[in-house]
Amino acid sequence: MKGKNEQRAGLLYGVGAYGMWGIVPLFWPLLQPSGAVEILAHRMVWSLAVVGVALLVIRRWAWIGELARDPRKLGLIAVAAATIAVNWGLYIWAVNNGQVVEASLGYFINPLVTIAMGVLLLGERLRPVQWIAVATGLAAVLVLAIGYGRPPWISLVLAFSFATYGLVKKKVNMGGLESLAAETAVLFLPALGFLLWLTATGASTFTAGPAGPGHGALLAATGIVTAVPLICFGAAAIRVPLSTLGLLQYLAPVFQFALGILYFHEEMPPERWAGFALVWLALSLLTWDALRNARRNRALAADLLATAAAAPPPPVSTAPAPATPAPTAPEAAPTRTNPS
Repeated sequence: MKGKNEQRAGLLYGVGAYGMWGIVPLFWPLLQPSGAVEILAHRMVWSLAVVGVALLVIRRWAWIGELARDPRKLGLIAVAAATIAVNWGLYIWAVNNGQVVEASLGYFINPLVTIAMGVLLLGERLRPVQWIAVATGLAAVLVLAIGYGRPPWISLVLAFSFATYGLVKKKVNMGGLESLAAETAVLFLPALGFLLWLTATGASTFTAGPAGPGHGALLAATGIVTAVPLICFGAAAIRVPLSTLGLLQYLAPVFQFALGILYFHEEMPPERWAGFALVWLALSLLTWDALRNARRNRALAADLLATAAAAPPPPVSTAPAPATPAPTAPEAAPTRTNPS
């Protein structure tokens, strides 16, 4: 019963995390007239504050010393910080410039880009269905490029930056809260310096706009918007199988795509529908292949366990044990007299 409750809680946490990531396009327009770079800087600063409070509550600080003594890991954290800054900044810009649908495409094709990077950078081998899925994804990009009249560069940059971020995070091997704290700490001083410069030149929008101080509160809330889904994702990751998380990850771009069409009323000409259909076909192939492979591995593991359980026990030897010679009495130690 406890296991089922844990899995149910993990599923709810996962739906909550990806659901919040899916509806986040509703939040960024509320921050106008702030520009994408200013919003990004606030997100970095306030995210570090929120994550710092969370780490203070759970008293998890030992990792800081370990990280400080590992230059290689520090370098990887810096790369992760740079790639996630590009990803976050471009996504905010895309949403606030009427490109929600193209932004959602970036997260649809991200699994395909991740697989391609695994082949090119890590020498991984693909199964035939995975090759078909990647080829279908490339065809989708070509169709969309023809439809847009240009390559879907927003989608591609979002997909490649997030795939690179995931690859680096895998090598760093840190918890979600810890890695976010380290990444935002790397960018904290540049972000804070940029915000102070905006304030000094009178270009800051922290208290500008019709909302006045309320606008500043919304900018500060970027830290909560960043940290809360991540905390929910971390809670889900330890409670549900990886295959379940893999399926849940499609919730975010599905919600974003639906918002782009139904709420932001972005255009979807036939060629764009065709490109998205190819992407969805590729993802369906990937999902089917992953589930089939997981089921096959479980069946193989069950067969191995059954074979091991059915194997006869090794024969027990009945030969008499060799006689152990009786110990001989030790020689008497010579008597020593005390010196005079």
